[in-house]
Amino acid sequence: MIDLKNADQLSELLFQKMQVINPAIQDMELFEFRYALENMIPKSEWDSIHLEETTDIENLVNSPQFYNLIQLRPTENGKPEMDGQVIRMTQQLFLGLITGKYSPDWILMHFYFDLRGFYFLHRTQYYTSEIIRWLGGKPFKTFEQKQKSFNQIQAVGYQDFKRANAEVDQFFIDLIKLLVKVKTKPILIGIAGQTAAGKTEIVSHLQTEIRESGYSITSLEIDHFLTDRDFREEKGIDSLGKDALHFDLFIQTLKELRWGNSIKIPQYDFIHATSSHNLDGKIKPGCCSGEVMPADLIFIEGNFPFLYPQVAELIDLKVVYLTDDEIRMKRKWRRDIDYRKKYDLYYFLNRYFREQFLMAEAAYKPQMGMCDMLIDTTQAEVWLTPEVQLKLDLLVEKRQFLNI
Repeated sequence: MIDLKNADQLSELLFQKMQVINPAIQDMELFEFRYALENMIPKSEWDSIHLEETTDIENLVNSPQFYNLIQLRPTENGKPEMDGQVIRMTQQLFLGLITGKYSPDWILMHFYFDLRGFYFLHRTQYYTSEIIRWLGGKPFKTFEQKQKSFNQIQAVGYQDFKRANAEVDQFFIDLIKLLVKVKTKPILIGIAGQTAAGKTEIVSHLQTEIRESGYSITSLEIDHFLTDRDFREEKGIDSLGKDALHFDLFIQTLKELRWGNSIKIPQYDFIHATSSHNLDGKIKPGCCSGEVMPADLIFIEGNFPFLYPQVAELIDLKVVYLTDDEIRMKRKWRRDIDYRKKYDLYYFLNRYFREQFLMAEAAYKPQMGMCDMLIDTTQAEVWLTPEVQLKLDLLVEKRQFLNI
């Protein structure tokens, strides 16, 4: 029988069980695990934690209301801390794993464990039956799932991510090169994807290869149209949707580019989370705007480049570039905390916990259900709609370019 008041026994048992949940824990010593666990020990001991039924937990973590209640910047005695619901969820899963109430298989089905943050997050399910039908029922092409090598590490750098995705990315680039041959210029290509999914990197790679084919290229990041973060948080606006953007400026920019014109655009400071433009769309004193020049191919990057009808109708080729939440979290640790120092720690953890489900429901799944092409780097799959597959079938060069 487990003595919940015996801290050493409990932590050693949890240490063993958690190695199944997150293989990276195998590289830790027990005393290191105990250091991290100290931050998650209940103030009133472990027997104060109520273990809910698995069905109740599943209903909870699939409810938008649960995530909407997560506080981004909670404090205790003037010091920042993790949101109480986030802590309780991890404590409950720890205790359920120790006592056998929750099986490792059930936990892995619904959650993943971020070792650096030392907390559980809900595992977002992006594919629905409707999305799968829209994309032809099965992947167009599959590859070896090389991101599995990330299971044993705590953070993922750019070079490792690039190597793991090399085959998938090259196939995607070859598809784009083939499709642009038959479209009238200029071509607007919208690439949607979650934060840290790899959108910027794949667009850079695409630009290099397509420019070598003789096309002029430019890109437009939706994030540069964000309004000030302080304003959005004060108004309860997530970094999603029209209200988070200088939306009218964004629509006008797309139209001008389709007409072959250059245009001035806002610039967003990603360190200080401020826009170069006021809410009325006018540039702030002392700030500078950016400029986007006309080109044969114009890449639209962001979380939701074709979510809204006013935008979707201006996009010629709609692509979703998808990476699982667990891998993106490891990328964000390296990029946003280790290198960019972009967030306060607890804000970073609370925000990631809060936004993955909400953003999937509001932005990514709807765009998956209307895209022309989906690149899933974690599953190493390329999905195409039947319409796009038919276009490829009509191209004589298909087999030469794609080696299929």
